[in-house]
Amino acid sequence: MTAKTDFADAEVGYDLPALPGMDEADVQTPCLILDLDALERNIVKMGEYAKAHGMRHRSHGKMHKSVDVQNLQQRLGGAVGVCCQKVSEAEAFARGGIHDILVSNEVRDQAKIDRLARLPKLGARITVCVDDLANVAELSAAARKHGTTLECLVEIDCGARRCGVATPAAAAEIARAIGAAPALKFSGIQAYQGAMQHLEDYADRKAKLDAAIALVAEVVASLSAAGLKPEIVSGGGTGSYRFESNSGVYNELQCGSYAFMDADYGRVRDIGGNRLDHGEWENALFVLTSVMSHANAERAVCDAGLKVLSIDSGLPVVHGRNDVRYVNASDEHGVIEDPDGVLRINEKLRLIPSHCDPTCNLHDWYVGVRNGKVEVVWPVSARGKSY
Repeated sequence: MTAKTDFADAEVGYDLPALPGMDEADVQTPCLILDLDALERNIVKMGEYAKAHGMRHRSHGKMHKSVDVQNLQQRLGGAVGVCCQKVSEAEAFARGGIHDILVSNEVRDQAKIDRLARLPKLGARITVCVDDLANVAELSAAARKHGTTLECLVEIDCGARRCGVATPAAAAEIARAIGAAPALKFSGIQAYQGAMQHLEDYADRKAKLDAAIALVAEVVASLSAAGLKPEIVSGGGTGSYRFESNSGVYNELQCGSYAFMDADYGRVRDIGGNRLDHGEWENALFVLTSVMSHANAERAVCDAGLKVLSIDSGLPVVHGRNDVRYVNASDEHGVIEDPDGVLRINEKLRLIPSHCDPTCNLHDWYVGVRNGKVEVVWPVSARGKSY
């Protein structure tokens, strides 16, 4: 099921930045552009990798927040379902027809728990992470109230020092409680280390992953010995998936950014010292921007600033150009260093955002292009669903 969008009364430049069939040159800026050929190649490549390594791939919906992109990941890449971080985000995917959803986060607010427990009524398998015994009773009561079943993963703190328990004993205690609770099912463990994904040096990432995998293996062995063998051992992202898939411990990957490939992930190095965006993954997501001022001979100004670009991981990179450089951002403007004065008013540039996740959440639409033409316009289905 593709997210349904009626463009009958839509006005380009007000309701949305483009319509299918338009030339890319006529797309209104600033907006998100998807290179559909590159996106599809990335998706197929990850799907083939996961299959070859006997892994399930559950793509991360928090990255794109798009039912249409998720459908593509399932159709072309064999993704088994989606990871979400918030209940409202999960509901957007469930309402869009995605039938296997992991809320890879804890849910503690009573209203959110109640809403979570209702999601299976939309036809979706719903799984949620737990790292506190008290949460087990909360989830069980809500699921019983609505006559549904929630599956649970015990979250392991494997180095992020964020959510999750840190010992096999704590994991076993929560797993036993889940198994005994009405309307809940213990399905396995969640072990994802987010910050480590972005360590540029391969040896640094390997050191972190070796420690994380050793802990996860210990937890799995302990649970199995107690008769609580995990069905799912889930984790791994774009910066680490090769480690988890070859660990003999994990059986599910949660890669997300590989599909779009932002500038921050592009700087991460593989075992041979090569950047991830040089051969492994292609840049498929861009912020399309236009030059709006060139009053200074050596500096141009474009229409893509902080309201359309997240710069928490650095400034965006001008795609395919080494003669100009994006050097500063304010609310509505981006300053581009242009020492030779080559840019012209209304010239369009593709910017590679530094961090795709928060950048995508700033936009309402993806404009998918192929061979210079707009092929699809997709809503950012879960945009703003952060509660």
